[in-house]
Formats: sequence, structure tokens, C-alpha cells
Amino acid sequence: MFEVVSNEVLAPDLHRMQVKAPRVAAARKAGQFVIVRSAKGDERIPLTIGDADPVAGAITLFIQAIGAATRKLVAIPAGGFIRDVAGPLGMPTEIEKWGRVACIGGGVGTAVLYPMAKALAAAGNSVMTVIGGRSKSLIILADQLSAFSDELKITTEDGSLGRQGFVTAELEVMIADPERRPDAVFAVGPVPMMRAIAEQTRPHGIKTIVSLNPIMIDGTGMCGGCRVVIQGKSKFACVDGPEFDAHQVDFDILIDRLSMYQKEEAHACQLASTATKA
Repeated sequence: MFEVVSNEVLAPDLHRMQVKAPRVAAARKAGQFVIVRSAKGDERIPLTIGDADPVAGAITLFIQAIGAATRKLVAIPAGGFIRDVAGPLGMPTEIEKWGRVACIGGGVGTAVLYPMAKALAAAGNSVMTVIGGRSKSLIILADQLSAFSDELKITTEDGSLGRQGFVTAELEVMIADPERRPDAVFAVGPVPMMRAIAEQTRPHGIKTIVSLNPIMIDGTGMCGGCRVVIQGKSKFACVDGPEFDAHQVDFDILIDRLSMYQKEEAHACQLASTATKA
């Protein structure tokens, strides 16, 4: 059992949860994740390790409550317990001193971007961060990211904060400026956003890394559920990723696989809602 140290709401349906997991905290590297289960028999949920405190023996998880399992997870209060926390899993972020690095986060993807950007800054890179969301209320971690970013830009689709539009507009400005053009781009967010960024950087030959979010079950490469196609070859996001070269990702297949269980998830949410009301 793993104790929940704190559980706070960052934005609508988005929680930041700190959990006691000493071994994970000591071994974790940027880009890795854990798989958690609220209770015995529950769905296994992959979550990026947003931060870690080896001294306190705790890890930070950012959880978007969009399905029945994640809603149950974020309902666990401080002082409560999570049944399973398995990890760290996956390959760490490819941290090098690239020079100028653009870190682009969309929506809850900003939470996944945070440990990557922090590690890139610690490696001596000049970090230019762009985060976006539909509205001001959905912009997260701006202050935390600005603490180690050389510049931070915000975009919102409704114009309620920062530049109105998408993160790609700010990236385009960077690419066009010889003094700000990034040597590498790290992007995390909705699949259409990551795909658009890949097409933006491809003509310029800018190395671009994306963190993929396919359906995942066991997290060890045995089930094959998180299969993605990279440069025409099948890879497993749980052991080969979750980060991949954006210019090699088959986004069509990724989008298709992500939509496989939408009906089942909707049914699960309906059952959970009915049980709560009862």
C-alpha cells in the first residue's frame, strides 16, 4: 500500500498527487512513469512521474480524471492509500546539452513536459517553453516552468491568457528567428498537436521528440497493448518509449488505436456515476 501525502486540484479534472514510494523516488529519471491501481482488481493506469523527492521518499503524479478509473483514483484523499505503484518504467528522456531547446506542452501534456524541461535545463540547455490550453483555467505549471525557462510563452484558444491560438504559432516564430531557432524540440500534448509540431520541424531538420500515450496494460512489453509504429516498425511505448522521434511516428495508427475502447470507457463512466448516485 502507498500512502497519499497530498492531493490538490490544479485545473478542472486535473489533480496533483504526492505519493509515498521511496524506491521509485530513488530510482526515477525524467520521462519515466509508473502504473498504479487504486484497489485490487482495478484498472491499471500509466502515469508519468512528474517529480520525485528521494529524501522524503515521495513522487508527484499529475492525474487527469476523464475515465472511471482515474476518477476513482483522484477521489483518494491525503492520508488514504493506493494499492499498487509499479515503476519506474519506460526509457528516460534523452537528456543532452543540445543548446537551445523548445519545450512545448498542450493541456495536461504540460504535466508530462515538466520533468523533461526541468532535466533539460539542469543539463545546461537554454530552455524556451510554450504551454497552451483551451482557456486560462486549463493552463498549469506556468510558474514552476518559468523558474528554469529562459522564456515562457502561453497560448489559449479563447485568448483568455497569453496569445490567442495554438502553441504551433509561437513555435513558428521561434523557428523563423535565427537567434531563437531551437536545436531540438520536445513536445507533449494531444496527438493532433504533436503531429502538427512534427510537420512544422520536419522541413527544417530540427530533432523533435514526442511522448506518446497509447493504451497500456501491463507496462512491461508482454501484452503488446501499447504498440506503436515507428519508422515502419512496431515498438512498445512501455519499454521502447514513451518518447520517440516525432518524424518517425505513424500518427494515423496511433490515433486509430487510441479510439478503440471509447464505447467501453463511456459505459464504465456511466456505471460508476450510477453507483455513486445510489
